[in-house]
Amino acid sequence: MATSKTYIATAPGATIKEQLTYRGMSQKEFAFRMDMTEKHISRLINGEVNLTSETAYRLEMVLGIPSKFWMNLEAIYRDKLLLVEKENQMDADIELSKKYPYAEMASKGWIEKTTDKSKKVINLRKYFEVVDLSLLQSDNFYQKAACRKLLHTEKSDIGFLVWLQKVRIESRLKEAESINIKLLKENLNAIRTMTTQDPNIFCRSLDSLVRSCGIVLLYVPQIKSSGMHGVTFVEGTKIVIGMTARGKDADRFWFSLFHEIGHIILGHIYKAEGATEADEKEADMFAQNTLIPSDVYSIFLKKTDFTKSDIINFANEIGIDPGIVLGRLQNDGHLKFSSFNELKKHYEIM
Repeated sequence: MATSKTYIATAPGATIKEQLTYRGMSQKEFAFRMDMTEKHISRLINGEVNLTSETAYRLEMVLGIPSKFWMNLEAIYRDKLLLVEKENQMDADIELSKKYPYAEMASKGWIEKTTDKSKKVINLRKYFEVVDLSLLQSDNFYQKAACRKLLHTEKSDIGFLVWLQKVRIESRLKEAESINIKLLKENLNAIRTMTTQDPNIFCRSLDSLVRSCGIVLLYVPQIKSSGMHGVTFVEGTKIVIGMTARGKDADRFWFSLFHEIGHIILGHIYKAEGATEADEKEADMFAQNTLIPSDVYSIFLKKTDFTKSDIINFANEIGIDPGIVLGRLQNDGHLKFSSFNELKKHYEIM
């Protein structure tokens, strides 16, 4: 027997057991008369195996009750069992749904607005393309995505899944050429020079350049709790880079972009188990050294005392935005995070 708040599913085995009791017949004798093993009869009575048309025929011969009766009983049981399972799973998913930022998702237009608990579950299942929300708790779900993520909590992990799914959905709307890592490497400097441009100038050029390398670049507003900057993964015959860029400092944007490009060039996106912590650090180093080569940076650091003019002149010499140099100096502890922030640009990329 299986139960939920509304339904009770009783297996045909309960009726078989009643008939055996009425006749004073043991399961061993019954198994002999049915020409079946005792194990199978036990599982039949406990509802662990389907009652087939062959079994229904044998029941009619042994118990004298028409096979149609048994087949009807089995059909009713299976229908009720499905309703029980669905209702119980809905109750479980209603609890799980409380962990998801549904209101924020709805405010962004990613999911339908509703206050009905069951509808929320259905909408979340459709959004994530799963039959029940418990599947999202699997370690294998989206395991292969490599990402730059600042937070590692249950709330941030859920925010990441929400944001990543939106990136996946949006990526289906864009096409790219065949994946060409060699061409991407050849264009690294061309991408780097775009750091000095405004988004309304570089966005189209950057998009066209990476698409020629087999990469789809998307800008998706972040979920507040996710701590996301970017993500990279292979989707079919193309590579997808998702970025959060709304209201972001330019230095963070470019570091995150080159971090994700690093995952591609270094081959992290092809690992079956996904990117490791070591891979994330390697991608960080790739981004740092691509934006500001380590040899020229080491020479610049010999100054020890940095003025606004020093930063601007050095940035001009190596051909990148001054805000990127400032961000590196701040991150490395050579300047306070409050110093010269007027050099930093802020992007609004939709």
